Amino acid sequence: MISILGLSVKVLKREPFSGSQGGMRYYLAASGDSLAAYVYPEPWCFEATPDGQKEKKEFPFSQEGLDEAVRWIDSRYQEDHDQWTRIDKDKMRILLSADIS
Repeated sequence: MISILGLSVKVLKREPFSGSQGGMRYYLAASGDSLAAYVYPEPWCFEATPDGQKEKKEFPFSQEGLDEAVRWIDSRYQEDHDQWTRIDKDKMRILLSADIS
């Protein structure tokens, strides 16, 4: 299960929340009455990852919606575990081969 220690709707109301789990990054952000959850591959942060590599799902902005979003993120990790593991092993190679001009 992904770690969301200290995360609540009160926290998300003020600022987005991000984390990672074995090659998969996730990002949660509230906007009005909805909560957007994203999963995407390491190694880059949310802003530096191309939109085409991000998977998004919307939830109601409530504690129940947050719980559902966390379950969705965890299910995405479990369903594509082999892919995330491969990315986790390759992230240093990806970082070292990046053209950071």
